Amino acid sequence: MTAMEVYTLRVNGDDREVADAWLGESLLYVLRERLGLLAAKGACEQGECGSCSVLVDQHLVCSCLVLAASAVGREIVTVEGLAPVGVPSDVQRAFVDAGAVQCGFCTPGLVMAATDLLDRIPDPTDMQIREELAGNVCRCTGYGRLVAAVQQVAVARREAGEPA
Repeated sequence: MTAMEVYTLRVNGDDREVADAWLGESLLYVLRERLGLLAAKGACEQGECGSCSVLVDQHLVCSCLVLAASAVGREIVTVEGLAPVGVPSDVQRAFVDAGAVQCGFCTPGLVMAATDLLDRIPDPTDMQIREELAGNVCRCTGYGRLVAAVQQVAVARREAGEPA
């Protein structure tokens, strides 16, 4: 029998206790099943599709490949933590405005990837956008609308005079 543990994760700015956890549980499993944060999706469970993408210490990761217990003491941000409840982030709004949201399954991972990209490269080229989003599989939109959404945010931020 495997011993169960209790540990605390810092998720979306809040400390969240994870009780009766097996130390081998993935961050994806803990976020969804133990903490009720359902945006990150489990699809391939092999780090190939990007649907489970979250930020850990400002680095984009596939949460299905990260042991939750290894994230103790680190800052985890899920799509739920990008903006206040009921207020979409600029990336989320651009995805809607550009028609980049279809079935929605891949959307949280794509939003996290786009957010990460724009935080690192405020004015990405078309090729940079395509390369950065290549780790996310979408079967509904085609990628043109996704690229347009990222470009829309880059332009809006530049026009607003946000620092690079």
